[in-house]
Amino acid sequence: MNSIELLELINKGEGYHLEFKLEEENNEDFAKTIVCFANTDGGKILVGVDDDGKIIGVSDIDKVMLRIDNIAINNCKPPISIYQESEVIDDKKIIIVTVAKGAQRPYQTNKGQYYVRASNRCRQASREELLRIFQAGQSLYYDELPINRALLSNLDLIAFKDFLLNYLDTPIDNDEDLKRYLIYFHLLTENEIPTFTGILFWGKEPQKFVPESRIICANINGVDIGDLNIEKQELKGTIPAMLSYVENFLKSNLRKLHEIKDFMPESDYEIPLTALREAVVNAIAHRDYTISAPIRILLFTDRIEIHSPGRLPNTVTIESMKVGGSHVLRNPTIYNLLIKMKMVTDLGSGVRRMIKLVREQTGKDIEFSTNESEFIITILRKTIK
Repeated sequence: MNSIELLELINKGEGYHLEFKLEEENNEDFAKTIVCFANTDGGKILVGVDDDGKIIGVSDIDKVMLRIDNIAINNCKPPISIYQESEVIDDKKIIIVTVAKGAQRPYQTNKGQYYVRASNRCRQASREELLRIFQAGQSLYYDELPINRALLSNLDLIAFKDFLLNYLDTPIDNDEDLKRYLIYFHLLTENEIPTFTGILFWGKEPQKFVPESRIICANINGVDIGDLNIEKQELKGTIPAMLSYVENFLKSNLRKLHEIKDFMPESDYEIPLTALREAVVNAIAHRDYTISAPIRILLFTDRIEIHSPGRLPNTVTIESMKVGGSHVLRNPTIYNLLIKMKMVTDLGSGVRRMIKLVREQTGKDIEFSTNESEFIITILRKTIK
């Protein structure tokens, strides 16, 4: 980085990827900033610049660089790799510390504190944020965590026995074998506490324990969410039950196309139900359950939108999804059960299949988009003449 680029960076002021520091700040403050950048999206620390962007400089470049290296190694857990360079502006020495987004997240200071970047400051990570970081680093899966308020009696064991018989051809005759299978599928802990997935699939009242697992369906007579004429349904129950409710909602509100073929009239839905089911199942399987928000299925007059809480996981991009090149599982236990129930395949080809079916039926492409809190699938509706 040259002096001109550095001045431009300073003039922008502190932000999500940039923080100013003076060399007098203590080791814990430096560790906190290094950790927060590594836990979030990376960033730069300019040492020798005060909070107002005034260049103060450092006394000894080599000495300060060695100190910061030691902080990154000894005051951060696990140790964080950083890159340092220096520049001189008006005879004042500045150190540029580059912290990459960490590959071993989450990181903590040696005092056991986890930090994340928020706007232009570092703050302690909330429980939900920390769970997301652990999940993104694949050091734990949220769908396998126990729900400590739940009991074995909160699970519908008869329905689980039916699942074993109908989908795995495994009849169960005694309670001990049934518990073993619940544990094998990560639906129950060794201490007989139902897990997140156990409640979602076989809980008697899933939303009592996981309120965000609802699905909101809305039929909107207009093209904007603010239009007043809205028919809305809040779907609750187990995952298999809600998928059945969603299918009924779609069948009740989609237009039907009529064609005459070989003397007999045939009808089909304007959007292939197979594609819509794939989109909804993907939303259930891949959503971020640490976010307290439901899946939303919105039928506008010109399009259908399926909103799934959470950003795309890890290395997944929209382009890689389109070609079937991404198959990163955020909720592997949920996904495994959906495979067993033959609701998805294990080939990572669901998005490609959706695109193909919708294009063949409507001649239009599916739109994929993402923001800070949601992944959105938009399917344009076929114009009825």
